[in-house]
Amino acid sequence: MAPHPSHSPENFDTPLTVKELPRAMQPREEFMERGAANVADEILLAILLRTGVPGKNVTELARELLRRYKGLANLCQAEFEELRNLKIKGLGPVKCMELAAAFEISRRALTHQQRHGIRENAPPVREPESIYRLLAPLARGLQQEVFWTVLLNTKNRVIGQPIETTRGLLDTSPVHPREVFAKAVRYSAASVILAHNHPSGDPTPSKEDIAVTRRLIEAARILGIRVLDHLIIGKPSPTSPGFISLREQNLVSFV
Repeated sequence: MAPHPSHSPENFDTPLTVKELPRAMQPREEFMERGAANVADEILLAILLRTGVPGKNVTELARELLRRYKGLANLCQAEFEELRNLKIKGLGPVKCMELAAAFEISRRALTHQQRHGIRENAPPVREPESIYRLLAPLARGLQQEVFWTVLLNTKNRVIGQPIETTRGLLDTSPVHPREVFAKAVRYSAASVILAHNHPSGDPTPSKEDIAVTRRLIEAARILGIRVLDHLIIGKPSPTSPGFISLREQNLVSFV
């Protein structure tokens, strides 16, 4: 008698009972026991992926994705076509679609939160990645360069929303200090973080990016405002976190 199609060797998504799975393939059990906030990123991702393939259980598949993107923050910026082009065994079109949908939901929720200024419990900014996470949803899909100013108070907490200063290439649409720092003065910001996107997806800074940053630092110094950093936002990939911090790269002096 021929095996039932749902149990054929070619069907890797054959449902199994929890008791039939090894512990390494039981992310749902760990989720139920410990709660969503207390499990590792790979467990949450494994729940979305549901199943692995012969020789690679679902948790190992989740770990491979996280390794490729150097963490969950970068992975969550990936879109459907990018995931599908990874050609990872066990990550077919349906799973890519489900992951992309989950990531899009999280981005939309974050954008909604940002638009409504929910920052009462925001922690102090201590690393450029936190500003990248703030701006990445705004930069996603833009076809032209947009320049933002992020205001911070004396405790390095973000004030309000990122301020869009200008649109267009920095070398063709100059960024004026008056526009960049007007609201910083109005809201008594102690410091600012500058940021703009590269629609090409490559965050490598240009000579003009560095020159603009230096001019703005000098202007801010006259106003008594500190420029802490300038982030250039591109697109995350398996080899790039999706942004470059001019401060971390020591390309400009922010002292």
